[in-house]
Amino acid sequence: MSELTRKVDDSQLPAKIQKKFRKGDLVKVDRETYSNSLESKASDTNLPEYIFQGPGEVLLIKGDYCQVRWRRPVPDVWIKTDHIVSY
Repeated sequence: MSELTRKVDDSQLPAKIQKKFRKGDLVKVDRETYSNSLESKASDTNLPEYIFQGPGEVLLIKGDYCQVRWRRPVPDVWIKTDHIVSY
């Protein structure tokens, strides 16, 4: 019975994950961060300028990636959250 009434110490609780972005946030790609990443080495070197100028809208968030929709007639893109900044 004493085990059930014992209070849980905060150090035993899992750490809360703070999300950098939320659905609907306006973002753009940070050129410097993206240029120095592993993803940029595996991608096309001629990226469109509009992704760096923004704004793009965050549609979904899964793990470390955000699905971003640009205000242009182009497909949505999954981008690592480390590479985008608020608009």
